[in-house]
Amino acid sequence: MNPRFQAGQEVAIKPPPKKSVEPRDSTLNKYAGQTGRVIDYNWISPRFGEVFYIYRVKMVSSDDEIIVHEDEIVERTSTSLKGK
Repeated sequence: MNPRFQAGQEVAIKPPPKKSVEPRDSTLNKYAGQTGRVIDYNWISPRFGEVFYIYRVKMVSSDDEIIVHEDEIVERTSTSLKGK
């Protein structure tokens, strides 16, 4: 399985689920809907045959760098987050 996003690609941070009580989601909420650029990515394989990609993203508005899982970002387009 190949990574969904590449270094240099613009992405948007997905809002966490509204009913989530996970500490990680409250941290990501600060960046929800904002644009960032993928700086780098890596993969982890907790079990044989499973691969998960994690991405280092530099936020455009704040210059913060955050680490996100692949399912926490979407490709940045003009309609990326409509209906989310």
